[in-house]
Amino acid sequence: MPTGVGAGVAVYDRDSGTFTERLAPDARFRSASVVKLLIALDHLWDRGPVDVLPPDDRTRLAAMLASSDDNAAGHYWERNGGTGVITRMVSRLGLTGTSGPPPDFPGHWGFSAITAADTVRVWCHLLDEAPAALRDAVLGPLRRATRYGTDGFDQSFGIPSAFARPWAVKQGWSGFPSAAAARAKGAGRDGVDLDRPALHTTGTVGADDRVVVAVLTLHPPGTAYGAACAVVTELTRTLRAPGAVTS
Repeated sequence: MPTGVGAGVAVYDRDSGTFTERLAPDARFRSASVVKLLIALDHLWDRGPVDVLPPDDRTRLAAMLASSDDNAAGHYWERNGGTGVITRMVSRLGLTGTSGPPPDFPGHWGFSAITAADTVRVWCHLLDEAPAALRDAVLGPLRRATRYGTDGFDQSFGIPSAFARPWAVKQGWSGFPSAAAARAKGAGRDGVDLDRPALHTTGTVGADDRVVVAVLTLHPPGTAYGAACAVVTELTRTLRAPGAVTS
């Protein structure tokens, strides 16, 4: 691991029901856009048949998941009660290290705290417990993740660069230059770092979504986005993911 880089890693083989990699799996990181998984699941939880959602709702959800659209995330965050989204999903999924943003930043959904272990739990719920229609509505866009997010950042680092398809991904980035206006300084509640650049790759790899991967990272201040992406991709490529093909 390069000097100054912090990481939380969990890799889970659904076939064997075991973790093949764990590195600080319970360390807490600010979520950046990985929290959009929880935002989507919360919105769809009690909505009835997903295939009868209004067209604009389906379009907005797809943009939030496939292209990490922040405006869509903000829409659902405000519509569904802000931090209440996280409170509900923590209870529903039995998450132990996840919490909403600090009180000083109630609208900053990306300042929610997550862990690699909890992120694996979220993906496993989606794959193994969620109703089929909900699962397809969320996984479909994640399998079609675009090269660039709607904010212009390249989101092909980590899983998409380290492993051949099939995969599904939800990436996260925060604290890089063009996102400076959304940054806070120092540590938030419970020591969650809100300052250093964060870059996360999470998702599934291999046939039938066999392996769930969560790699959460923090980088030294001033790290260029491309340099952080290279570190995360190289780390992800070294992980033991049974049945997956490295690229």
